[in-house]
Amino acid sequence: MFTRRKLLKSTAATGLTLAAGGLAAPAIAQGAKIRLGYVSPQSGPLAAFSDADKFIIDGFLNSDAGANFEVIVKDSQSNPNRAAEVAKELIIDDEIDMMLVASTPETTNPVATTCEAEEIPVISTVAPWQPYFIGQQGNPGDPGSWRPFDFSFHFFWGLEDVISTFTSMWNQLETNKSVGAIFPNDGDGNAWGDPNVGFPPVLDAQGYTLTDTGRYQNLTDDFSAQINAFKSANCEIVTGVPIPPDFTTFWTQAKQQGFNPKAASIGKAILFPQAVKVLGDQGHNLSSEVWWSPSHPFASSLNGQSAGELAAAYTAATNKQWTQPIGFVHALFEMAADVMGRVEDSRDVDQVTSAIAATQLSSMVGRIAFDGAGLPPFAAQNVAKTPLVGGQWRLKDGGGYDLVIVENSDHPNIPTGGKMEEIS
Repeated sequence: MFTRRKLLKSTAATGLTLAAGGLAAPAIAQGAKIRLGYVSPQSGPLAAFSDADKFIIDGFLNSDAGANFEVIVKDSQSNPNRAAEVAKELIIDDEIDMMLVASTPETTNPVATTCEAEEIPVISTVAPWQPYFIGQQGNPGDPGSWRPFDFSFHFFWGLEDVISTFTSMWNQLETNKSVGAIFPNDGDGNAWGDPNVGFPPVLDAQGYTLTDTGRYQNLTDDFSAQINAFKSANCEIVTGVPIPPDFTTFWTQAKQQGFNPKAASIGKAILFPQAVKVLGDQGHNLSSEVWWSPSHPFASSLNGQSAGELAAAYTAATNKQWTQPIGFVHALFEMAADVMGRVEDSRDVDQVTSAIAATQLSSMVGRIAFDGAGLPPFAAQNVAKTPLVGGQWRLKDGGGYDLVIVENSDHPNIPTGGKMEEIS
């Protein structure tokens, strides 16, 4: 296959010949800016993940570190096919030097797969590492066939972390350990419900009973079957990883049909204050994973700004409440600056890829290093893990919600602000 990498080498060779003859040298020799492609779901049902993108990118480009960069932004439209299309555009038409991509496997995976095929370095985040890594394998059901990637790197937490966090939150309450699951038919849902690497084996080992009614399609408008099954099983806990509009539908119908669990720990859907706000007072004490917050004890490698200062700056600039992706999108651009600061030629794929693999970065989301820490051998080359804690949304006296960290057993350096409470 004639990849972008082969094209670059051919162009470089031609450019050197032209330069020797007194004609224009390639752009790289003229000190052109480093071109970054960035893909995220800026529209569609996952658009909340990208609310802070413009704030972060503008801040990066206006910083000393960002002065040498150009960022070309594309919208995946929350659609995997579209994500792959825009990735190809960035690689072929815009001739980027490196790809950055964020927010759920529906965007990260098709972009990373495209970059791997085109031999373009790519760094992704905001998707648990199992859906990222296993979801891109030719045969996800056959671990013996899994192979590491050559150009793709990812930093985030894994299913083992969210399972540990959720069960630790539940263990703070008195429950019957009966759990109802809403797992959609997408990259996250299939991974979370996987009988080998997902929730089922861990919950079973800890004495929990799981009621899983099977995979449903995203943007479902009727969850009566799931709710009836949970009521029949006397589920006092609900978990899952729906997209935001689906959880709003589920939770509204659950309340209407008299299903009132003691705990609802939901991934993805209630990460954002606006997603909880639409529930009115029915969002009180809903719980979720917390990957970044103003109280996380980390700072930017670009300017020394603390997590709290970054969150406050976002609120001051946008008049919006902070959201978790702020920290990780910021860290993506920290990675770009760090990696490109360690290479002589941003167009040399081997140099850039080697620099990513050698990363040892103290970032806004903690340490990022592809050293295999906390990972199985098959993922060690491509994944760097970041910390995870658990939190609950609490109604504020003046309206709106605060996200309070209530569980930090796996990362006690991240402070809590309260204890787990039952849904009232």
